[in-house]
Amino acid sequence: MKMRPLYDRVIIKRLAEQEKTAGGIIIPDSAKEKPTKGEVVAVGSGTVTSSGDIRPLDVKVGDTVLFEKWAANNEVKIDGEEFIILKETDVIAVMEA
Repeated sequence: MKMRPLYDRVIIKRLAEQEKTAGGIIIPDSAKEKPTKGEVVAVGSGTVTSSGDIRPLDVKVGDTVLFEKWAANNEVKIDGEEFIILKETDVIAVMEA
């Protein structure tokens, strides 16, 4: 199933966090927090400005992004996969190689 977010929303698939710390300590599942990094899988058409124009989004499909920890309250499960629907303003950074 395909999804197309509306306006200034983006659909993100969370990326898995590391299972070990840099020192080699294995993190148990009960101590893990949900990751705040993900890959953009779909974007809306853009933000409607006060003059009625549409400003395209700064993020694009395939970008790896960081998002606010508490922003991920719109989680959906499609075909067994979990996705997050956020407004572009909840994305705080695009990671570049």
